[in-house]
Amino acid sequence: MTRNAARTLEVGLVLYRDCQAAMVHGITDLFAIGTVFSQRHGGPALRVSHWQMDETGDFSRIYDTDPGKPGQPDILVVPGRLTGPAGAEEAKPYARWLLDRHAQGVTLAASCGGSFILAATGLLAGRAATTHWLFAEDFRARFPDVQMDPDRMVIDDGDIVTAGGLMAWTDLGMRIVDRLLGPSVMIETGKFLLIDPSGREQRHYSSFAPRLTHGDEAILKVQHWLQERAGRPTSIMDMANQARLEERTFLRRFKTATGMKPIEYVQHLRVGKARELLEFTKRPVDQVAWAVGYEDAASFRRVFSRILGLSPGEYRNRFAVTAAA
Repeated sequence: MTRNAARTLEVGLVLYRDCQAAMVHGITDLFAIGTVFSQRHGGPALRVSHWQMDETGDFSRIYDTDPGKPGQPDILVVPGRLTGPAGAEEAKPYARWLLDRHAQGVTLAASCGGSFILAATGLLAGRAATTHWLFAEDFRARFPDVQMDPDRMVIDDGDIVTAGGLMAWTDLGMRIVDRLLGPSVMIETGKFLLIDPSGREQRHYSSFAPRLTHGDEAILKVQHWLQERAGRPTSIMDMANQARLEERTFLRRFKTATGMKPIEYVQHLRVGKARELLEFTKRPVDQVAWAVGYEDAASFRRVFSRILGLSPGEYRNRFAVTAAA
């Protein structure tokens, strides 16, 4: 989107029942701070508006930093909600209104569970999006045609931008400031608010939450067995024997039930155990690797970095209890 100092750019927040108040007020303040730095450089202001649906289904501004002036938002943002994503029926009127605004050239954005409302527009079909990592499986079930990537903190797909967990609105706000006001203003805003402008990834924070409600008892038995054996060597043959299935059948049913290949599943279990050891012990990384079933520490480091986006040492420096103390 082209920045234009001759006019005020507008970001609208779409309010709905129990939406995250901390995001609504926090990102409004973030944009106000961005405006201060932008205007110091002779750039445009950001007009911030809050939009709400009335009893008749019409949407109107209930808050406006520049009231009385005509126009429509350049970007509309849907917040998340502490109590979980909106259901299909609740999302419908918001999705219809957002779809109309998008057809008029408005960029759409969402944070956390707000991505469910954006997905209800149908605009995310075949495209990449993110949401809170805890909601990812529910999102995939409801919107299987969307490329859900819960590892990412922000996915900017041009006319649609989605952000991850509850506090990812800070990352989303910085991305919008960068887009509308430029990178220099974004960096100054980040410094003022003590927000790292370099970007984060949601996978640094998420925990492995395996599917356990798939209904395949044989595979569930293997999952429990693997959990008990975390860190001990295992093989596809061992797992198939536990399930009392032929290997090919076991591989197919395991992938269908869990969404992962068995080796990927075991890697996530081991990395989860390794995270705990890195956070709460001072064991060297080589010993951590051995404790979670890796004889080759280099192989462990590669798997850990691929899954979390951080090396074991970087993870310990950032998240260890001793480091925090």
